[in-house]
Amino acid sequence: MNESILTVNYKNTPYWWEKTPRPIIKEIDLPEETEVAVIGSGYTGLCTAIQTSRNGLDTVVLDAQDAGWGGSSRNGGQVSPSLKPSFQELSRKYGEERARELLKEGINALKWIGDFIQEEKIDCDFKRSGRFYGAHSQAQFKQLEKRIREQPEGLEMDVDLISKSQQHTEIGSDFYHGGIVHPYHASLDPARFHRGLLERALNGGAQIKTKCAVKKIEKKGEVFLLQTEAGTITARQVVVATSGYTGAVTPWHRRRVIPIGSYIIATESLEEGLVDELIPKD
Repeated sequence: MNESILTVNYKNTPYWWEKTPRPIIKEIDLPEETEVAVIGSGYTGLCTAIQTSRNGLDTVVLDAQDAGWGGSSRNGGQVSPSLKPSFQELSRKYGEERARELLKEGINALKWIGDFIQEEKIDCDFKRSGRFYGAHSQAQFKQLEKRIREQPEGLEMDVDLISKSQQHTEIGSDFYHGGIVHPYHASLDPARFHRGLLERALNGGAQIKTKCAVKKIEKKGEVFLLQTEAGTITARQVVVATSGYTGAVTPWHRRRVIPIGSYIIATESLEEGLVDELIPKD
């Protein structure tokens, strides 16, 4: 990035890290063996470690960076079950049964995350604040209207159709031609959520070794040998939880990771009244 376009106080870290500084984990020696080795200490890796450690399995989490350094603490915090393709599009590509499974998985995931945060008492500003999808044209508004009308039986989601004349209840703009609102979509503080997972994984007995990139995984009989920057560890089971940071160590997984751009626009500081006008709801 051309630094000349940036302000003098530019930082390449999310501003919410100032509210929730990245955790400092006690340095540990790499164990010689474990029952479960988890590669990656983001949401996926820590959720895995919570379950395995609580169920009595010796668990070691390995990460090439600090815990949660990547997308898990940097994302925008939006929580939804949405898939971009419609049910009809999914059915044409995968068949109706698989399309239903995909949509149901998303619906279940949205409910699960809310229940999990409540049960675990994770303080991460989780709130079902809803989400507005604006239509950029009248034709797109008609498509959204059709999508609501053609929701598959048994998998209907609560969604409200908002006309152009009503959209100021959702957004302070005349740009859109109406849209839809998903009232149960949620948001959370991604860094605080990650910190909550980290605390529960450690409290459950999992060990976390950071700055310890895995260089090679080799199957030896009934166990796996993981060669890392800190030495070799033997594990009976390995969970690859590297998501967007999957590398050449696991080429099968790497070939199945699809990069999807995610963008957040920051504005200058806005007065509270203008913020309320632009975004009337929380």
